[in-house]
Amino acid sequence: MKFNQNSQDESVVASTITSDLGISQIVTQLRNLRLSSLEIRKRRDKPPKLPSRKALQSVVEGLAAALFPNRLGLPDLKDEGIDYFVGHTLDVALRELIAQVKLELNFVADTQNQLNQNQSLKDVIKSPVEIVRAFAKQLPKVRLLLDTDIKAAFEGDPAARSVDEVLVCYPGILATIYYRLAHVLHGLDLPLIARMMTEIAHSSTGIDIHPGAVIGESFFIDHGTGVVIGETAVIGKHVRIYQAVTLGAKRFPTDEDGHLIKGNARHPIVEDDVVIYAGATVLGRITIGHGSSIGGNVWLTRSVPAGSNITQAQTLAAPINTGAHHQNSTDAAKQSSEIQQHH
Repeated sequence: MKFNQNSQDESVVASTITSDLGISQIVTQLRNLRLSSLEIRKRRDKPPKLPSRKALQSVVEGLAAALFPNRLGLPDLKDEGIDYFVGHTLDVALRELIAQVKLELNFVADTQNQLNQNQSLKDVIKSPVEIVRAFAKQLPKVRLLLDTDIKAAFEGDPAARSVDEVLVCYPGILATIYYRLAHVLHGLDLPLIARMMTEIAHSSTGIDIHPGAVIGESFFIDHGTGVVIGETAVIGKHVRIYQAVTLGAKRFPTDEDGHLIKGNARHPIVEDDVVIYAGATVLGRITIGHGSSIGGNVWLTRSVPAGSNITQAQTLAAPINTGAHHQNSTDAAKQSSEIQQHH
C-alpha cells in the first residue's frame, strides 16, 4: 500500500482548521436548540419523518409524463409502446406516492396524538393505498381539465405557434399541471403533500398557486412570474390572468387569544370569462363579476358586477421645479389610488 505524505499533511491541516472553528460546540448548541424546540411543541424525542420533496418531484414528473407521454415522456417513445410506458410510469409513481402518503398520515397521527400503538402494519398501509387509488381514478379528469387549459393558452396567446409549444414551454401550464394534481390530493386530506407539490412548481416557475384554491376549466396564466393565488380563492371557467397578479387576503382575523383563524374564506371569487391584467392586486372575499376586465396595477378590495371594466385613474404629474409640485403630487397620488368603473 502506497503512503501519500501530501494527503496525510492535508488531513492534519483540515483537522486543525476544523477544531479551530469550534464545530463541536456548535453541534452541542444545535442539539440543545432541537431538544428545546421539541419540548416547547410537546413532541417526542424524535418526530416522524416527513414526505420527501425529492420523491414528490419524481412522482409528479412521472404523473405528468403518464398524462402527456408523447411530449413529456421518453424522447424515443413509439406508438406501440405508449400504453406500456404509461402503465409502467404510473405504477412507479403511484407506488412512491403511497409511501409518501403513509409518511404524511403517520406525521399527522403523531402530531395529534392519535396513533394507535396496537394497530397492525397492514391497517396502517391500507389507508394510503385507498387514498392513492381514489387519486388515480381522477387522473383522466385531470387530463381533460389540462387539455382545456392548454387550449385556452394556445387560443389566448398570439405568440403561441402550437399546443405542443404551450405544453413544453409555458411556465403557466407547468404550474397548472402541478396544481391540478395537487388539488386532487388536497381534496383527499393530504394538505402537506399537496402543498409540497405546488411549492416545487413555485420554485421553478415563480407562480404560487395554493392547492386548496378552486379553479375551473380553460384557465390560462400568461407569462406567470409573480402570480399568487391564495388558499380559498375560487376561479371560474375561461379566466385569464397575467404576470404579478395577486388574488390574496385583505386581513387576517384572530381568535380571542390573538391567534390567526385558519381556513376561513378570505380570498376573491373570480367568475367566468374574467381577464386580470399584469400587476393587479385583488384582495379579500370579494366577487369579480362574470366577463369583467381588471386593468394592470389596479388595487381592488371591493366586489364589482358582471361586465365591469376596472382601470387605474389617470394621474396628473407636475414638473418637479414648480411651486405647485407638492400639491399636484398629492392630488395625483389620490387619483392614482382610485379606480374608474365602466359597465
